[in-house]
Amino acid sequence: MRVNIFYSGEFGKKVIGNLVNSDRFCVACGDLCDHCRELRPGFGNIITGIFELRNDLPDFIEEPLEYMPDAIPDCDLILTIDINPDLLTVIPEIAESSGAQGVIIPIDDSKIVPAGLAEQVKQKLEEKGIDCECPKPFCALDMTGKKSIDEFVKLGFGKPSLRIEISPGGKIFTYAEVLRDAPCGSTWFVAKKLKWSDVKEYKETISGAHHSYPCTASMEKDPQIGDTILHEAGYIIRTSIEDAMKKGAQKKYTRKK
Repeated sequence: MRVNIFYSGEFGKKVIGNLVNSDRFCVACGDLCDHCRELRPGFGNIITGIFELRNDLPDFIEEPLEYMPDAIPDCDLILTIDINPDLLTVIPEIAESSGAQGVIIPIDDSKIVPAGLAEQVKQKLEEKGIDCECPKPFCALDMTGKKSIDEFVKLGFGKPSLRIEISPGGKIFTYAEVLRDAPCGSTWFVAKKLKWSDVKEYKETISGAHHSYPCTASMEKDPQIGDTILHEAGYIIRTSIEDAMKKGAQKKYTRKK
């Protein structure tokens, strides 16, 4: 898989950092870091292009392509993260010219990517035979049946999935392993904060970790979901952990490196 990434702002930087898995990316443990992320491969080798686009653009852009890179390498998948709405309109043209089979347009702020615009771009892509998903938020992305996008999810990015073990008495989380990470990397952070915490306080632990990571999704109410996108992301990680708790409840603790 070859991936081109077009982004503006901090959220895009977090997604790229998580994909690359830099040794300076995760700060969950501070000075007590046990280097657990070293067991997870980095995927810098699949990134064929990273393009940070300007966000200080005119209110009206007559020729959006003038603000896009001149040389864009061929790829299989394009990620567009928080780019200017006018620039987003030319992504179908760029995807077609670069040979992309799929495009992911995560929506973490509806002001940057309005629902109507996302649907319009998705329709244009699909008319060209290019798969497209617009997860709101990015951590809502699950298997879709679309090969080019599912390959990204299979790498371990999308809707969080974990394996959890709880002490025989059911009081303490003794083990938390990330099977699929939120694209921004927050699942690893939450999992580290969860381990050795009180099971009865799991909602507070998850919420505190998710906010302090921090999640960069919008805190403004989204008309489509009827809540803030940040809250939606919080519900997603909590549900994922609750599912893992059901599977891992009452398992005996065994020491793992």
